[in-house]
Parts: sequence; structure tokens; C-alpha cells
Amino acid sequence: MKEERLLNVGKIVNTHGIRGEVKVWPQTDFPEVRFQVGSKLLMFPPESGDPVTVEVTSSREQKNMFVVKLKGFDDINQVEKLKGCELKVSDSERVPLSEDEYYVRDIIGCSVVTEEGEELGVIADVLTPGANDIWVVTMPKGKELLLPVIDDVVLDVDLTARKVTVHLMEGLL
Repeated sequence: MKEERLLNVGKIVNTHGIRGEVKVWPQTDFPEVRFQVGSKLLMFPPESGDPVTVEVTSSREQKNMFVVKLKGFDDINQVEKLKGCELKVSDSERVPLSEDEYYVRDIIGCSVVTEEGEELGVIADVLTPGANDIWVVTMPKGKELLLPVIDDVVLDVDLTARKVTVHLMEGLL
């Protein structure tokens, strides 16, 4: 059986107060979804061990972190041992993206071809320097091609076929 991929959504970094709240460092683009009341998360201990499913009963943002209360954890003594635990969700619980938005993990590994059908290479990394993302394409001879993710360059993304069709503007190669 294939093991399901898990997505990191946060890490418990400390306790907060004496009533069982924890400080969570968010590792997701959607913390308001992941830490909303009723959300179920998989909690993995810092050392190896079986994950535990936990439910969020309250949360609030505070200084770039989230203060989260988990069901069944009601005092500082219970949550003290949770420091370092990773919070995850299954890949099937990904937040749907709008058209022309992609998860990095879906883009990496896609083959890149020109509109004429010429194979350029495989996307190895995604850089986010500012106005638009840059896809790093590893070409057959090891050279890297930096593709700006703009409408003039990226013509089609077919995640099912794992193929990206591009228009090479002058100066990109």
C-alpha cells in the first residue's frame, strides 16, 4: 500500500499560559483554514512515534504565531510535553487553488517543452524573488534555465501529464 503524503502545517514551539494552550509556528499558506475551530490535525512527536489526531477548539494569531487550544488538553502539564511536535494534514486535504495557481510540489519534476515541441528539461526548483516566481529547469547537459512564471512565457501547465509548455522569449536561453 502506498503511504499517503502529508503536508506540514505547523510546529508546536511552546506553551501559552496555564490552561493548555500552545504556540504554533505556522508552516502553511492557509493558517486561517488549518487552525480554525473544528480542524483535525495529525500531531507527530519530535522523536519517532505514532501520530495522534487532535482537534482545534480555539485559535488566534499572535505575533506571527498562532495560539491554539487542542481538545482534551486542558492544563500546562499536559501540553508541556507537546513542544516540538509537528502538525500535519493529509495530501487529500489540500486547499483548492484558483486557476493558474499551483502547489510547488506539483510543479517540481514536470518536463518543460517549447511550443515547437523541443524538450528543454525538468523543473527542479521554484524561486520566489519578488514580482513573479522563477522555475529552475535542469537541462539535459546540466545547465540551468531560469523561466519567469509569466503569461508571455508559460503557455500551458498540464499537471496530469506532468508537462509544461513554454514560449522562449529572446534572451532566456
